[in-house]
Amino acid sequence: MICGYARCSTNEKKQEIDRQVRELKAAGAEKIYLEYEHGDSDVKKELDLFFELAKEGDTLITTEVTRLSRSTKQLCELIEKIKAKKLMLIIIGSIKVDCRGGAIDPMTNAYLQIAGVFAELEKAMIIARVKSGLENARAKGVKIGRPALSKDKIPVKFFQYYPAYKAGKIKKADFARVCKISRPTLNGYIRFVEEGQ
Repeated sequence: MICGYARCSTNEKKQEIDRQVRELKAAGAEKIYLEYEHGDSDVKKELDLFFELAKEGDTLITTEVTRLSRSTKQLCELIEKIKAKKLMLIIIGSIKVDCRGGAIDPMTNAYLQIAGVFAELEKAMIIARVKSGLENARAKGVKIGRPALSKDKIPVKFFQYYPAYKAGKIKKADFARVCKISRPTLNGYIRFVEEGQ
């Protein structure tokens, strides 16, 4: 089976993943695993699921090395999994890693490791630029972070269901769902109300 893997660091509301999906389909992917996780995260559930379900001879396609990982160590571990399961990895427009015989040629292995080093370097440079930008903004007096929470910014639905939540009649997951907010946002609202701010 030919499977595609697309990854973005943030959720679908904040970051476009459709370009990757289009390219993967054009390259022949029959099934596509979508991941919203940072490149250097230790846990990538969808990628792990692919490896769990992959059978010998299957192919994994991705658009760039950085989609798989921004950590050289993780990339090397991933190559070992590809070898162990006897899979093929195709990075569109870049390289084909055929481990269906259980081995990888030294030049291909070196290329992937070098690509991993550059992916890690790119991540470090992005982090440095963001930190520099934040420091520059602070120096100019710009307030960094989320705006202060106030009662009028909390949705009315929260206050409608809060008594039921406090009485133990609804669980936190259901509370967040009916308010159409994430669990961390709900936790922030609960803290705000309970601390009497």
